[in-house]
Formats: sequence, C-alpha cells, structure tokens
Amino acid sequence: MNRLVKTALLAGAAFGVMTTAAQAQEAAPVGEQVSSVDDIIVSARRRDEALKDVPVAVSAFSAEQLEQKGSADITELTRSAPSLTLQAARGSNSTLISFIRGVGQQDPLWGFEPGVGLYMDDVYIARPQAAVLDIFDIQRIEILRGPQGTLYGRNTIGGAIKYVTKRIDADEPQGQVRASYGSYNQRDLVASAELPFNDKFAVSAAVARYLRDGYGTNLNTGNEHYNKDVTAARFSAEWTPTDNLFFRLAGDIVKDDSNARHGHRELAPSPADVYDTNAGAGDANRVESKGLSLTGEWNVNEWLTLKSVTAQRDGLTRGNIDFDNLPAPILDIPARYDDDQFSQEFQAVFSGDRWSGVAGVYYLDATASGAFDTVLGLANLTTLTSGSVDTKSYAVFGDFSYDVTDALSVSVGARWTHDEKTGTVFRRQYLGIRSPGFGNGAAVPIAAPRTDYTATKEFEKFTPRVSVSYKLTPDLTTYVSWGEGFKSGGFDMRGDAVLYPDTVKGYRPETVETWEIGLKGSLFDNRLNFATAIYDSSYEDQQITTQYPAGATVASVVDNVGSSSIRGWEFEGRLRVTDNLTLNGMLSYTDAKFEQFMAYIPTGPLNSSCPTQPGCVVDVSDQRDFQNTPEWTGSIGATYTHWMENGSSLAFIPSASYRGDYQLFETASPILDQEAFWMFDASLVWTSSNDRLTVGVHGKNLSDEQYRVGGYVFPGALFGDSLIGYYGAPRTVTATVGLKF
Repeated sequence: MNRLVKTALLAGAAFGVMTTAAQAQEAAPVGEQVSSVDDIIVSARRRDEALKDVPVAVSAFSAEQLEQKGSADITELTRSAPSLTLQAARGSNSTLISFIRGVGQQDPLWGFEPGVGLYMDDVYIARPQAAVLDIFDIQRIEILRGPQGTLYGRNTIGGAIKYVTKRIDADEPQGQVRASYGSYNQRDLVASAELPFNDKFAVSAAVARYLRDGYGTNLNTGNEHYNKDVTAARFSAEWTPTDNLFFRLAGDIVKDDSNARHGHRELAPSPADVYDTNAGAGDANRVESKGLSLTGEWNVNEWLTLKSVTAQRDGLTRGNIDFDNLPAPILDIPARYDDDQFSQEFQAVFSGDRWSGVAGVYYLDATASGAFDTVLGLANLTTLTSGSVDTKSYAVFGDFSYDVTDALSVSVGARWTHDEKTGTVFRRQYLGIRSPGFGNGAAVPIAAPRTDYTATKEFEKFTPRVSVSYKLTPDLTTYVSWGEGFKSGGFDMRGDAVLYPDTVKGYRPETVETWEIGLKGSLFDNRLNFATAIYDSSYEDQQITTQYPAGATVASVVDNVGSSSIRGWEFEGRLRVTDNLTLNGMLSYTDAKFEQFMAYIPTGPLNSSCPTQPGCVVDVSDQRDFQNTPEWTGSIGATYTHWMENGSSLAFIPSASYRGDYQLFETASPILDQEAFWMFDASLVWTSSNDRLTVGVHGKNLSDEQYRVGGYVFPGALFGDSLIGYYGAPRTVTATVGLKF
C-alpha cells in the first residue's frame, strides 16, 4: 500500500473513532475535572494560548500529573507522548539523547548539536550533558513536535522540549517536602520553599538529592553499576517594582557523581545479568552543569510586552567508557568534555482583538571542547583525539496570527539564522596505554599527527512557517501548517585526515520541510479531549556519524547522507467516563525511509557500484533504516479516584505503553536491535482532604522487561569483538510521602 495513503487512512480512523484521550492536559485539583481544552494553557508559540488554538502538535504535562505517576525524570515522557524518544546516552546516567518523529542526534560528543531543542524556561541548553532533567519544582513540560524554527533559538528541526519551572505565586511563606524510598535502596529527598518579603519581592529555592544502588555490579572492581548519585538545586528571586514591570533572576546546578556506565557485553565472555559488567577502564564519573539567567518583562501597554532573557551556562564531564567490557584495556575510552554558552534574546509580544504575535532577535556565543583516548591494549597503542568548536549564532524571528473571521485564523512566521563556527581538531597516535593527555607521560608519539587543523565555516538559512486554523465548532479546531527547520553544519571532532582527507572540509547543514494537518478539541459535552495530526516531512542532508575499526584505531565519518521522507500520524486523548474514572492514551505511526544514503565506505567493495579500493561513496539506502524510530508507539492508562467521607481521596493509576521494533544505528545489528515490547506501570496515591499530605506507591516496568536503549559495535579481535548493549531500568517499586506546609 502506498505509504501516504496508508497514513491518511490511519488519520481518518483517528478523526472518526476518537476513543482515547489527551496527555496534553493540565491536571485538575483533587475532586475536579478539566472541563474542556479551553482550560489547557500552553506557551508553545511564546505567548499563553488555549491548546486547541495552537496550530502545532503539542503534548503538555503538568507537575501534578507527573507527580501522581511517580515520574522521576524527563525520559519517562517517552511512554506518554507520541513519536518521542528520550533516553540517557550510552555510557551515561544524565546525558540526554532525544528524537522526535525520527529527527534527533545520538552522538553527544562536543561539536555535534541536537536535532531537538531543549529549553529550561526560555533558555536554550546547547549541550546534552546533564540534560536528563529530574522532575521537581516545575509548572509543566511541553513537547512540541515538528520544526519550530520561527520561535525557538536553535536546532529545533525535530521539535522542542520546554521544561517550565515554577514561578512564585505565594502571598505568604510556604514550602513542601517529598521523600521516597524504593527498590535498589533508592533514597530521594526533594524540598522547596517560597518566601515573599512583600507584594513586590519574593525568593524561592528547591534542592533535590537522588541516591540509588546499582541495578548491577562491576564484577571486576566490585563497584555498583547503573547506580544514581545526583544533587540538583534551583533558586529564583522575583521583583515586581510596578504593575507593568517584572524581573526574575534564576539559577540552577546539577552534579552527577554516579559511576560510569559501561554497558553489558553481548558476546562471550558475557555476564549472566544484563546490568553487570567486567569493565576495567575505571568507574569514576563526574558530570556538572550550572546556569544563571535574568528575565525582564515590561508591559508597555495593553497590546505590547517587551521581554529580555540573558543567560550563561557552563558544564563539564569527566568519565570513562569501557567499550570491550573486560578487565584488560582492550578498547577503553577515558574522556573529558567542557562547555560554556552565553545567550541573549529580546522579544516583543503583541496582542490585540484579532491579532497576536511575537518578534525578536537572538544571539548565542558557545564553546564546546574536549578530549578522549582510544586505548587499544592488545596493540599497545593509544589514539588521542582533542579539539573544540566555537559557535556564534545570530537570528531574527517573528510569528504573527490574524483572526480573519471568528472562525478563521492565519499565522505567518519566519526565522533568519546565521552561524559562524570555528573548529579545531587534533588526532595523534602514541605507543603505550593512554596518552600524555590522560596521565601517561611516557607514551611515545608515532609519526606526525593524523589530524591537526583549525577551520572556520559560516552557515545561513531563512526558514518560514505558515498555518491556517479553522474552528469547525466552538469546541473543535482544525489546522494546516507548512514549515522548514534548519540545523547548521560543522566539523567532525573525531575526523582522521589520514583515512579520510575530506574531514577538514566539515559537513553541511541539514534541513527538514514538514506539512501537517491536525484536529484538536473536545466532544461529548467536553468528556473527550483529544488532538490528532498527520504529517509529511522531507529530510535533506541528514548528518549521520559512523564509527568503524580502521587498522589500529577507530575512525569516524560524518556523512550528509542525502534525502529521506518521514510520514506519520499521531493521536492522544483523555476521556472522562464517569466522575471517578478517566481514560487516557496515545498512538503514533511513523514511516521513515531513506530515499538516498550516500555513505563513505572505508573498505570496499560493498556492492557492484563500489570499487575495490577504499574510500568510495555509494548509495546504500536499501541497507539503512532510521535509528530510534519505531514504526508504532502507544500507551493506554486510567485514573480511578475514590473520594472518602472525610474528604480525602485514593487514586489508582495503571498504564501500559508499547514501543515497536527499532534499530540502535542506521545499520542493522541483529544482536543489539530491540524487538517490540510492552511496559506496565501502576501508582496508588492517597491525598488528604486539604491537599497537604500525599502518600503514594509507584511501580515501574512491573513485568521486568529487558530492553536496550543504546549500544556499541566494534568487531574484530584487536577490538575485543566489542558488542555492547545498554539497558533501561528493571522493575522498581517506590514509596513516596509528600507534605505541603
């Protein structure tokens, strides 16, 4: 069946049946129900709007929803939002890998940028390290699907994740404490407080401590494996000198001292438990990220608000990954990353009787740098790779909506982006175990550096967006949108100029063009709230990193592989069956295909079109598939609430989520690639009549499903036949007590 026809038929079924309900729902107070989608407010377009009026595919999760389900960090949203993959990166506890509708970036190395933008409030977080944000002290989280380039700073060709922290709304001192204990000796403590000094000035603070023993053990060292040791804190000071002026100074810090994750060796010798390892590279690991921002808002008049957001962020990573998972240094990677960024954004938000919009300018000055050793102990060789990328980005953007009639609205937006990048790459081999850069001063350099260059490239793109919305009824809105997304090019920090001389030229930008048709609203006297959409994306010059064994080292190539198409359908909804029972669910279908995949092949021949000599470039689209992009994802859940005579309530919240087959890399790996699986969760939460005390029990992955979220493939005896899998969390049960005062 034609792919587009199949997608359209699926969408037609969703428009006609509408049997489940929207995760994009703000949780109501205990004992109440959200009456309609008019009550759901999001800021997806940089101004507060009812969800049904936003011509964007958006899922919104309130703090109350996430707390009731016992959600620990943002990766759990993968089970609830359509077309979404959020997971911790290979070898990491807190580095974020994100994909939306097949668009993302798996490689967290400095110099590579994500395809899904992460924002804390209005501040873009440029690096994925320490970006697996724990959920505390928030107002809501929004997942925006599809290109968002007319509104958001950078790299939102796949979508954007908005982590919106809680603003101070107390008129007297108040606070709350939440303590948890669970499987694997989990001990969590979160405390927050708000202190208003008067009606013009207030401060708030929140601190979180997360501890957990490992799911497994490093059988070689005896240390914990897959443990958690994270401290996080936030503070803010808010000043409202007049009714028309508002200032907020906010800061945050995350320190992750969890042990290094080495994964599980999938080939013999292999530990029986998938969470165990025999790695000898070292278990020490340290990740830190901190930021400071100043936001100012001036309500000039009833139709114009001016806004400034100034931010500085810094991060560092020190760690080890043992690629072979054996005691000897067969293939070990000690590494360090450092990054900093400064951003400034000015916005003008407009609002009138029939029109609204936002316009602004954006500036980013960021540096990402690092180094790592590739240790091949069997050859007594080490390759040191180091370098940095300096980025200066300038942008002008705007997005405006006009209500042509009471039912018809038209929106037009655009962004002009100019990036200037300077990359420095150094790569050299040494005789010995580890290089001078990682403590071996006796290592002997072999010949001249394999890569040693500094280069500058500029990238520029104009990306427009147009949408038309029509209110079929006061409760139903349909829309059609078209937009483009852009991610600039760069330099391969692993590039080996001996094996691949063209690495010094860098790689080109990638672009996405997306059509989307959506319908959202409520039916059956506001008992059913839903959103559904079909989309068709053309993906050009996708940047894909391939690492491969090459002689006595590991080499890398970043290919702009050509073109691909991504078509799909999404549905999410929430159905109030009775005053006590609500059902919720989502379902998404993604059909992602490479139409052309021009890959550099280091050792031909691969097929009849590839010559026998190394270094050919051929189309291998018939042998490649999208990574981290299952064809089907879905979830279904329920909330049954029983109100007791004393006014307290007891809520039972079971859910099941499905994730179809997916590959971990574009090239299939039968041992590593993940088969389809189900996940089952359940929560039981008691809330006091005054909403001040909550007691909950939360079970995650109750069927104890074993599923891979990452891996490495380095075949060959010299590399230890390294086939390594990284696994999601096993079954856990956690008890939580929360107190507000």
